[in-house]
This record gives sequence, structure tokens and C-alpha cells, in this order.
Amino acid sequence: MTSVTTPALAAPSAEAIPRGFLLYEKASEKKDATGQGLWSVDQRKNAKLAVDPCHSGSLAVTGRTAARTVTYTAVSDQRAEQLILYSSAQAAGQALAEVRRALARCPAIQAAQTAYRYSGAAVALGDEGLAVTGQLYQGGKATLGGERVILARRGNALIVYARSAEWGAPDKADFARQTKDAESMLAKVCQVARCR
Repeated sequence: MTSVTTPALAAPSAEAIPRGFLLYEKASEKKDATGQGLWSVDQRKNAKLAVDPCHSGSLAVTGRTAARTVTYTAVSDQRAEQLILYSSAQAAGQALAEVRRALARCPAIQAAQTAYRYSGAAVALGDEGLAVTGQLYQGGKATLGGERVILARRGNALIVYARSAEWGAPDKADFARQTKDAESMLAKVCQVARCR
């Protein structure tokens, strides 16, 4: 009698992000009821980071093994959700460090009477987190326009939730939705990331 062995099921790849894994992917499959917004999903590994203080287009790209970005664009409301997997937790940590260095290194974008400035502060999310504010200033005072971004790292994963809107002066409450979304993703990201 010949013995037949059943091949072991392959473990899910730590380098793949299953379809529908991001929080806003389902929303991206539906048509915007207002008809004014547009959803898109980008699976390119080298997609631009949702926040880029130096506008380099290559921030935090080194060491990526997989990425997915969901964006929503409307007239006065832009949102982005990103999950990026890196080759190691160290590489993901270096990516977040790159963002911090960019915040310190890149000057405000100056126009005739306005300036657009970025700033960041550490937040307690995942293994390490960062809250980034981009704000338009006119005559030294905050005016309408800016972005609020939460970045959180857990293991080899970097999670990004960004919103650009007609924000006034920066306020902690501006980060409430992005923080809640980051916490939701952090609760499940170890299904695809190497967290230990």
C-alpha cells in the first residue's frame, strides 16, 4: 500500500496584503453618493507616501515589500489610507525616522503672502507613532487649508491615515478620525505584518 501525503497548506504570505484588508476598500468599491468625490486604490509598492514634507516623491520607499493606498478626492476633502510592509521592523522604523528628518529638514513652502509649514509630534500608537500637521499660513496666522496625518508602525508595517481639508488653526481634535482608524488597523495588522 502506497502512502499518500497531503502537502501542508502554505502559510499566508507576510508580504501580501489581501484584497479588502484596508478599512476603506469597501467604500472605494461604491460610487460616491454625492457624485463629487472619486475613490482610487493603488497597489504599487513604490506609491508616494501620503505625507511628504519635502515633496520628493521617494520618502520612505527603501525596503518596501508591499503597499496599498486607498484615496478619496473631493473638492474640499481629500483622504488617504496606506498600509506599507517593509522587509523588517528595522526598515519600517527607518522609514518613520525618514519622515521625522524630513519634517526637520524641509523649509516652509513660501508664496507671495502665504507659507505652508509642516510639524510633527510623537503619539502613543503601535510600536511608535507620529502626528503630522501641514498648515497654510497667511501673514503668520493659520488660514484655511492643511492636512492632518497619523503614522503608526507595528513590526514591519507602517500605517498612514491622512486628511486634507479646509482646516483652520491646528487643533488636537483634527486627528480624532485618523487616530481611530489607525487604532482599528493596528488591532488587525499583525494578520499580514511580522509584529514580533
